[in-house]
This record gives sequence, structure tokens and C-alpha cells, in this order.
Amino acid sequence: MDLKKRVEKEVGSRAPEEVFELVVDNSRSSDGEIVGLSDEYKELEFLSMVNVGLTSLAKLPSLLKLRKLDISDNVISGGLKTLSEKCPNLTYLVLSGNDIKEPNAVEALKNLKSLKRLDLFNCDVTSKDDYRENVFELLPQLTFLDGFDQDDNEDEEEDDGEVPGVGDDDDDDLSDDDVSDDEVSDGEEEVGLSYLMKDGIQDEEDDDDYVEEEEEEDVDGEVDAAVAQGEKRKRDPVDEGDDDDEDDD
Repeated sequence: MDLKKRVEKEVGSRAPEEVFELVVDNSRSSDGEIVGLSDEYKELEFLSMVNVGLTSLAKLPSLLKLRKLDISDNVISGGLKTLSEKCPNLTYLVLSGNDIKEPNAVEALKNLKSLKRLDLFNCDVTSKDDYRENVFELLPQLTFLDGFDQDDNEDEEEDDGEVPGVGDDDDDDLSDDDVSDDEVSDGEEEVGLSYLMKDGIQDEEDDDDYVEEEEEEDVDGEVDAAVAQGEKRKRDPVDEGDDDDEDDD
């Protein structure tokens, strides 16, 4: 799908200033330029344009609130200075799979003072001698390069599957679907306890029914025994009379 049409599809009926995240991966830029975006997307914080055929960033609009930009798997070889001018508050930049060949190509990012994470996986530059040392020297503001810091400690935030630096201040805006695992667990415990209590009450009711049935059986047994005893008493005098007649004979 054409990049411009893809942007329109993803945005839908929203106004540009209502868009905070935009993903248009695997669409196609016919001339290698960024199209479909404008300065009106002033609230955009996360933009992903993976594998869209970009060769240039010259037409990137001013996105002052953009904090993560993923333009991996394109054909970008330079012109990175544009990012410092148009996206000065970037904290995370993904350039993996582009035509970045020399460490000096990323020096243009030195004015991105907030840049903490940079990914250059599958770029030719990663095969250069002392690649990591050179990039950290050129960009002293960096904390993580390709997911690791200068001491080879892994970026744990990136492993969590979250976008570092994006949405950190949105805790108060959680929707009903964003209930924490702890809250869900508490709810499950309450339901479980309620269910067990209900079962306990039911068991007690069943026991009471059983006791009542036993009492009814006992009463019935006593009545039957009393009736049988009464019948026996009625028969006994007759039997005694019969015995007397036999003696008289």
C-alpha cells in the first residue's frame, strides 16, 4: 500500500493532533521520501516506518514530541542531521538494516541530547573495527548501543517489550482494559474465597439435610417399634387365654 494512503488509513477519523503513535510498516514510498505526514502531528510520540523504501529523511516534518523513531530496513545512508532539527527530543532511534557504512555517519546525531538508545543492527558499520567504542565516543549521550551499554550490560527495559521513554507519564490515563496483574490476582482471590465459602455453606446445608433425614428415619423407626409393641400386647392376653383352656382340659 502507498505510504500516504497507509497513513490516512491508520489515522482514520482522528485529527492529526489526536495521534500519539503511528505504525505504517511495510507500506511503500514511491520516491523514497516521507509522505502523508505534516507538522500537524504535533503530539506524535512514537513513529514506525519499517521497510517502506525510504532513501531520505529530508521531508520529515517537525515532530517536537517524538521520542521513538523506528526507520529500520530502509535504504538510508546519511542525512541524519535532519533528525536533530526536526525531532530534537528523540530518546530512542532504530536505524537497523540501513546503509550506514561508517561510524562518522552517526556523528550527525550528536545534537540529539536526549538520545539514550541507538540500534544499528545489520548495518555495515557494525563490522568495523572498534565500532562500539567509536560510536560511544562520537555520541557520549548514548546509554545503550544495540541493546547494550559500554560495559556490555543488557538494556532490561528493552527486554520487557516496552518502548523506553514512551508513555512513562500516562499511568493516570489507564483505560479499563489496563488493569494490573496484581488487581486481577486480588479479584481472583476474592472470587476464589467467595466460592470456597459458598461451597462450605452448601456443604453445611447438605449435612443439615442429612441429619434431618437421619432424625426422620429415627422417628419413623420409633413409631414402627411402638406400633409393633402395641400389637404384641394385644395378642398376649389372647395367647394366655388359650393356655388356660389347655390346662382345664
